[in-house]
Amino acid sequence: MTATNPAAERDDGAARDEVRMRLFGAWQLVSYTATSVDGEVVHPLGRSPFGLILYTPEGYMSAQLGRGDRPPLGAARLEDAAAEDLARAATGYVAYGGPFEVVDPHTVEHHVTTSLFPNWIGKKQVRSVEFAGSFLRLGVTTPTRLWGAERTAELTWSRLV
Repeated sequence: MTATNPAAERDDGAARDEVRMRLFGAWQLVSYTATSVDGEVVHPLGRSPFGLILYTPEGYMSAQLGRGDRPPLGAARLEDAAAEDLARAATGYVAYGGPFEVVDPHTVEHHVTTSLFPNWIGKKQVRSVEFAGSFLRLGVTTPTRLWGAERTAELTWSRLV
């Protein structure tokens, strides 16, 4: 049996609450990089990505990210677009949302309930959390198969509201 430290648990709970409160609001994507285990850095959504991530006091999050250089579709209406145009548009876009939980002062879990990528639904997206002034850095710290190699990733966001 291990002993617990109630004061440490309270401190950790307060630290989690502080991180949760600091996440609330809207954040604009500044950069997205992925680094392979051998040090190669790629920009999965190009060098000028766009994106928005929202965290609500009710405990929900939503993230939308895309390539800044996505060409417009050949049709004015989504349902009239050619399948290959739709596939190309989706390849340069990431969208998901659901409840979130701050599990420790350095980690947030996004519990995906909706996603452009159906394989994420019902899964967790675990991100490291770091604040630097008006910036938020979310990371994938465990090497994961991303863009052709085992990589970690870092997304830098700037606070909007």
